[in-house]
Amino acid sequence: MDLKKLNNSQKAAVEAVDKPILIFAGAGSGKTRVLSFKISHLIKKGVVKPEEILAVTFTNKAADVMKQRVNALIKNNIEFLNIGTFHSICAKLLRNEINHLGFTKNFAIYDRSDQISLIKIIMAEMDIPKNSVMPKTAINKISFYKSKLINPKSAIKSAKTLQDKTIVDLYKSYNKSLKENNALDFDDLLNFPLEIFNNHPRILNKYQKAWKYVLVDEYQDTNKAQFLFVKMLAEKHRNICVVGDDDQSIYGWRGADIRNILDFEKYFTECEIFTLENNYRSTNQILQAAQSVVRNNSDRVDKDLLSVKGEGDLIGVIETHDEMEEADAVINALQKEIKMKKRTFNDFSVLFRTNSQSRALEDSFRRSAIPYKIIGGTRFYERKEVKDVLGYLRLIVNIDDTISLRRIINFPPRGIGLKTVDKCFIQSVKDNKKIFDVLNNPEPMKIRGKQGDSLIAFYKLIKKYNQLLTKLNASELARALVEEVGVLNFYKKQDNIEDNERYDNVLEILNSIDEFMDRNPSASISDFLEEVSLLTDIDEWNTDDNYVTMMTVHASKGLEFPVVFVTGLEDGLFPLSIALNEQQIMEEERRLFYVALTRSQEMVYLLYATDRRRSGSDSWGGVASRFIKEIPEDFMENISFSSAMTRKIVKTNTGTIKMKIKRTITTFDDFKVGDAVEHAIFGEGKIMALSGSGENQRVGVAFKNGLKKKLIVKFAKLKKMS
Repeated sequence: MDLKKLNNSQKAAVEAVDKPILIFAGAGSGKTRVLSFKISHLIKKGVVKPEEILAVTFTNKAADVMKQRVNALIKNNIEFLNIGTFHSICAKLLRNEINHLGFTKNFAIYDRSDQISLIKIIMAEMDIPKNSVMPKTAINKISFYKSKLINPKSAIKSAKTLQDKTIVDLYKSYNKSLKENNALDFDDLLNFPLEIFNNHPRILNKYQKAWKYVLVDEYQDTNKAQFLFVKMLAEKHRNICVVGDDDQSIYGWRGADIRNILDFEKYFTECEIFTLENNYRSTNQILQAAQSVVRNNSDRVDKDLLSVKGEGDLIGVIETHDEMEEADAVINALQKEIKMKKRTFNDFSVLFRTNSQSRALEDSFRRSAIPYKIIGGTRFYERKEVKDVLGYLRLIVNIDDTISLRRIINFPPRGIGLKTVDKCFIQSVKDNKKIFDVLNNPEPMKIRGKQGDSLIAFYKLIKKYNQLLTKLNASELARALVEEVGVLNFYKKQDNIEDNERYDNVLEILNSIDEFMDRNPSASISDFLEEVSLLTDIDEWNTDDNYVTMMTVHASKGLEFPVVFVTGLEDGLFPLSIALNEQQIMEEERRLFYVALTRSQEMVYLLYATDRRRSGSDSWGGVASRFIKEIPEDFMENISFSSAMTRKIVKTNTGTIKMKIKRTITTFDDFKVGDAVEHAIFGEGKIMALSGSGENQRVGVAFKNGLKKKLIVKFAKLKKMS
């Protein structure tokens, strides 16, 4: 390991040990590099043993990158290193300790769709009218309470409206139902270790001794539970290193608290603070623009980032008429970048503030036959057929999991309808038994004939594979189960494209279990289910595929692209209208804009529309976002763009007359007089004259060797020089 590869600030932060360390790492300043070198330094210098290190981050992808870098630095077996996400580290801890809370170690982890299914069941049992509270609203509020460590008893004190009180009642029943299902949600994964630590000091002491050095990545994103988790672990030995950037704290809406990083010094008074300001990602134009905006926030630590890549191009600002013209402008600028700078589709990212903005963009990309992928759409493991297979596996592992039982008891169809399932639930309450245990005796429920036989057969099937858990590995068990249940055969018999795709997806889930076992030969099906349940959208993002990436700005955190388009930059959309009169929310919106700009390595386009349609309403008169106005004009270049709409009267199939509008891009000037350009054959030159626009634009170029040429832009492949 050669520390000479680090700059002075990075090196100093790596070498500092035996005290709490706070590292303010500006965007693109190499924080993952510093953390990886620090872990390697701790091991090589014998400060702690590999197994005594706990390194926590927020995504599996970030954890994997860190593992790879540490492995490359120490060239040693790193299997004993505890590097993972908060959720995965806590889940592993709970597998060993959750019996202290009355759960068993084979607990299920409920994702958002499972949580909503459970809430719907509870609402039906409590006779809560569907229009009184939306299940998603209830889950969001319950998650907020949990992120703030507010239990139902405390929550009821602050409940003011009838809906608030209803949600608190649901919260209490929801927790009870989770326990009955031997299931945890994502918030429980973070909160339950704290409950165990507080009630069982002996267990806390055990983990304090086990993890003698704690490192935390993206510390600005920690919520109250995560803060207390690392604080309690480090309280005794005081060996803690946290890395983060207060200017990138963008998750306040889900419980993250920027004060955790800003007040670190209060809790660890002897800490040493380092600031990383050399940026290795973006050009100076991008950095200076981003910093000029975020400096308008008052709740931050001042930093002065400087790019090692040089000045770079000015930021392009494009005003458009509406969201359709905005999408056209993105397409046209993208095509220009490909033509002039030989870029590929995966060099581009299109960012938006809200998911609803993607519709117009998608339409335009499809019309232009440009491949794209939306990060945050339906993930592979959330598809129905995949969740059905996972539902079987989850029920086999945890027969108390009634959400999984409800999901798959009649798939493939076996004649067990919803009324039959309800009878089983009523009987389980009457007999004080688990729902699964009443399936083997349908007679008391007066369920006879084929339905009764199906219930018994289903019971025996699940019981059989539950007993095979310790006898077969995950791959063998999953393949045997899918074969016996007949999932593949069910989709094979269907004669449509969708079911053919579902058939392929079931095969793919089996392949993914095989791959998991190749990576983890001693793992169980529970380990696979845990990994899948903790995957995020970013974990499934593949940089090798050649497509344009579309996502919300929140989803882009931690990623980088040569070219970034930030769309929808109007006051009321970005920043959101709720922020216009709330300083705290406005500061987070400003940090979000800072994150958007600093995803770019080379070029940023900022787009806004003056007449956007939003949320199915009529046009929304828009003005350019105040964030654009906070950027000094010296860093920006206004790019002229317009698209023409051809209107044609057409008769529909029903005989009615309507106006058909076709939008055609007509202008987007690539060059202007005075631009320095480069031609593959003629070399460097300067544009002396031009005519036309877009791909039909003609330019007169005087080359350095004295040669003068008239060229058509579409064919000349000129490259604009800085």
